[in-house]
Amino acid sequence: MNEQKEKHIYTVSELTKYVRGILEDSFPAVWIEGEISNFVLHSSGHMYFSLRDAGAVLKCAMFARSNAKLKFKPKDGMKVICFGKLSIYEARGDYQLIAEEIEPKGIGALQLQFQQLKEKLQKEGLFDQSHKVQIPFLPTRIGIVTSPTGAAIRDILNIARRRFSNVEIIINPVKVQGESAKDEIARAIREFNKLKNIDVMIVTRGGGSLEDLWPFNEETVARAIYESMIPVISAVGHEIDYTISDFVADFRAPTPSAAAELVIPKKEDLVNLISASTTRLNNALTGKVNRLAERFKAVKESYILRQPLNLITQYEQMIDDFRKDMAIRVEHLVKMRGENHNLLKSKLEAFNPLAILKRGYSVTVKLPEGAILKDIGSLEIGDMVETKLGKGKFRSKVEEIENG
Repeated sequence: MNEQKEKHIYTVSELTKYVRGILEDSFPAVWIEGEISNFVLHSSGHMYFSLRDAGAVLKCAMFARSNAKLKFKPKDGMKVICFGKLSIYEARGDYQLIAEEIEPKGIGALQLQFQQLKEKLQKEGLFDQSHKVQIPFLPTRIGIVTSPTGAAIRDILNIARRRFSNVEIIINPVKVQGESAKDEIARAIREFNKLKNIDVMIVTRGGGSLEDLWPFNEETVARAIYESMIPVISAVGHEIDYTISDFVADFRAPTPSAAAELVIPKKEDLVNLISASTTRLNNALTGKVNRLAERFKAVKESYILRQPLNLITQYEQMIDDFRKDMAIRVEHLVKMRGENHNLLKSKLEAFNPLAILKRGYSVTVKLPEGAILKDIGSLEIGDMVETKLGKGKFRSKVEEIENG
């Protein structure tokens, strides 16, 4: 009887470990291009996502120790190139890439980080013009946040001595390159605000690569500039270089030298300006005095000052004329009112019942109520009556009543 071959039966764990070993040995390091999907940033700091193209999907994991160095934030839809090793997550049997580096495809990581931070801060309003303040015309103290050994501070000091040596320069020395530079720059800006001993601040450094200028693209520096109560001029790199600090600052100067020329006016220009203003002021005052002198001369030679008593006499005559005219008007008014009074008096007397009595008529009233008698119907024998004549009155007692 043929001997039956012995079969080797793997457990799932054994087979998965075996395949994992083959996969990791075969692909110890690999670059893979694809589009990010299903991106998740776990609370542990690890990143989980998938890389996909038109034909397949590859699960990926990037642990916190690796992604801490990323200069941008991955998100769904972003096309990237990942470097890492292939492996298998045994608990689920998932074939995956353990990513160690990620680079955006078609754009540098720093440039992408710059754009992402710029969009974020712009949405928060850190670039709004309404927040920016005016740079003082002639500051007495200027604070400089820069390296004490760089070309930027030498250029600023040379321009300050040449343009206006009276201006005081206070330097807060910081690193302007390297990992710790961002914290030093932000701290120096806040120190100036705490001391309140300067009128304007220049945050600056000379030219360099994007990596060299990167501390001025950090969020901590941008927020320190935004929070500053002292006006801030950003002068980083060359004219073609733009940093986040430029957008947040109250004013952006293309170079450190331009910042110095902006904030420090030329002393000789100011002296000439003052001289010209003094000349214009003297001319204006002289012209004003001359015009007032001419007016004074004209008033001095006027008739009123040469013959003041004649003017008083004329006013006295005018007062007499007013008094005479007033007396005539008052007399006329009184006469008119008197005539009106007499007319009204005549009308009243015509309607006065007592006037009728003077012509021989009388009025009789019944006592004691005093009602005027118009007929005998209201009388009885023995009633007392009172008769009023044109002059005087008398009382009588009714002894006889006759109708008709």
